[in-house]
Amino acid sequence: MAVLNIHERTVPAPAETVGALIDSLASPDDRLWPGPRWPRMRFDRPLAPGATGGHGPVRYTVSDYAPGQRVRFRFDGPRGFDGHHEFTVHPAGDTTVLRHTIAMRLHGPALLAWPLAFRWLHDALLEDCLDRAVRAVGGTVPHPAHWSPYVRLLHRLIPH
Repeated sequence: MAVLNIHERTVPAPAETVGALIDSLASPDDRLWPGPRWPRMRFDRPLAPGATGGHGPVRYTVSDYAPGQRVRFRFDGPRGFDGHHEFTVHPAGDTTVLRHTIAMRLHGPALLAWPLAFRWLHDALLEDCLDRAVRAVGGTVPHPAHWSPYVRLLHRLIPH
């Protein structure tokens, strides 16, 4: 089964400022990842191609990184996630579109795990992440992300 999952937000800041949020991922000064509500993004070294890590049960390797522009992660787990996810920056006049994309094929146990759990948790995490990006540059979020009862239940089941 193919999955294409895209979340994006117009951030009220220039591309350089939004790109710096991507560059801060998994660092002690991470201004993008929505911790501590979610398992932290961690790597075995600073953000660069070849760095391995992930968040919670989701494991990946940095396969491409253009500072201030994009970072791509190749999935290493869970079993059955075959593809990547990435953050990209797209200038849009005085603002910038920050986009997160998952492009993967599902196999084996992921055929059930994605639609029953991972998709819902992923969508909630990404909306929290994009809210955080807007706030990090001094913007306001008129309609903050809201977790459904199902997401709240799933979230209680994952280790932090």
